[in-house]
Amino acid sequence: MKKNSPGGHDASHDDHSSHGTFRSYMTGFGLSVILTAIPFWLVMSGVLGSAQATSFLVMGFAIAQIVVHMIYFLHMDTKSEGGWTVMALIFTLVVVAITLSGSIWVMYHLNHNMMPMSAHDMSQIP
Repeated sequence: MKKNSPGGHDASHDDHSSHGTFRSYMTGFGLSVILTAIPFWLVMSGVLGSAQATSFLVMGFAIAQIVVHMIYFLHMDTKSEGGWTVMALIFTLVVVAITLSGSIWVMYHLNHNMMPMSAHDMSQIP
C-alpha cells in the first residue's frame, strides 16, 4: 500500500533527486580513480617532458575531478534545492579564486621586493 504525500503525489519519489543509485556511485568512483591515475602516471613517467605542461594538465584533471565529485557524490545540479546549491558553488569558486590569486600576487611581490642580499653587499654591513 503506497502512502501519498499531502500534495497528492507518491512520497517515495520525492527524495529521488537527492540520493544516488549504486550505478551512479560506481560511475563516480570509476571516474575518480581514472582522474587520479592519469595525472599520477603523467608525473611519474615524465611523458610530456615539460614540468609546466604537466602541472597545467594535472590541474585540469583536478578540476574535472572536482566536477565529478560534485555531480556523483554531492548530487549538485540545477534542480536540487531550487538551484541554490549552484549559487553557493559559484560563490565558493569566486572566493577561492580571489584567495588563490591574491596569495600568488602577494608571494610574487614578496619574492621580488625581498631578494636576499649577495655576499658582496653583506661585507659592507658593519
